[in-house]
Amino acid sequence: MSDQPMEDNEIPAEIDFRNGVRGLHHISPGGRVLLPVSIERSVWEYFSGKAQQKGVDLSELLTDVLQRDIEINAALKVAPGLMQRFVG
Repeated sequence: MSDQPMEDNEIPAEIDFRNGVRGLHHISPGGRVLLPVSIERSVWEYFSGKAQQKGVDLSELLTDVLQRDIEINAALKVAPGLMQRFVG
């Protein structure tokens, strides 16, 4: 491969994959990953309705819900005895 800059519409004649890793994809910080998921109809209906009420995409709402769940789980790991105070 050459070190010469390429035009935007050019495809290189060869690509060096020697340092490549199968299945590893670069996702830029702040990038979005879109993938299909399977959820129960009642769950889809609930969150679809909530997204419509808030005027946001279903994907955006579910991302927010999952991020909050991650934060809650992380907080519980920091203070493992905290949950026992509420449960037991």
